[in-house]
Amino acid sequence: MTTDDLRYAPVRAGLAREYRDRYGVGVEEEMSRWPDDDFTPPRGGLVLLLLHGETVAGGGFHSPDGRQVELRRIWTDPRYRRRGLARRVVTEIEARAVRLGCRRAHLLTGPRQPEADALYRTMGYRPVPVTLPAGEPPALRYEKDL
Repeated sequence: MTTDDLRYAPVRAGLAREYRDRYGVGVEEEMSRWPDDDFTPPRGGLVLLLLHGETVAGGGFHSPDGRQVELRRIWTDPRYRRRGLARRVVTEIEARAVRLGCRRAHLLTGPRQPEADALYRTMGYRPVPVTLPAGEPPALRYEKDL
């Protein structure tokens, strides 16, 4: 599956709304940080959860070196939140990363996403300091040994 797959469109649209509502930026700026090619095998991929053919949660990952994996674009449809779907997406990404040989996972999320902070902490991710280039929006960084 690629980011051009129609089943991925709800993730892209949902993230655009989230970024706009929480940070005042649209998906174009945020999504352009990582090329879609990052989400293709063998070093990357996408995970989607479907309910009756409808995408209700998803996320992506990229491992440039095969030792670490970065989780990206984790999203759940607001109508289906608080049901453990994001946890399932992250768990599947971690399993795929381990099969690739990765031993560590990391991710960035925004400070206006307290539910993401809680999810990652309860899944064993620990916050680590992050230094971003000038002009970059603030971010929280987490990592976990797999």
